[in-house]
Amino acid sequence: MAQNVTIQLMTMCLVQDGDKVLLVNRPPEKGFPGFIGPGGKVDFPESLTNGAAREVYEETGLTVKKLVYKGLDEYTDPGSNYRYMVFNYLATEFEGELLEAPPEGELAWVPVAEAVNLPMQPWFKRRFPLFFEEGTFEIYQNWDGEKEIAIDQSVKRL
Repeated sequence: MAQNVTIQLMTMCLVQDGDKVLLVNRPPEKGFPGFIGPGGKVDFPESLTNGAAREVYEETGLTVKKLVYKGLDEYTDPGSNYRYMVFNYLATEFEGELLEAPPEGELAWVPVAEAVNLPMQPWFKRRFPLFFEEGTFEIYQNWDGEKEIAIDQSVKRL
């Protein structure tokens, strides 16, 4: 039997410059407070990579080039027929100047090796190191929204 499933497509694109990565320090009123990578919703009918590049530009002022697909972070809630998919990219080539008044929070170039010591959401802290490993990853979490617990979860390096 066919089900009506709500699927939300998101992107995140970390921008790396040598041993540093560009992060957004989001204030609590924006949701997901702490340090996080640029990203957001994919607008229909844009492609995933165009969505990732657009989000980086809107949030940082930088135009990214040569995006490398790093992996998928997926969350499902069968009780509400909901699937949330974040397609993750890494860009090491970019041009432009950082925005003086970024819309999502203060921008900071942070050493990759020190970034996980900053305040960040647990799901981003889990995902962050995977951007800098060889290959791709898949993070999957099946969630019981009623009980607010994970039913099943996995992190795979592919």
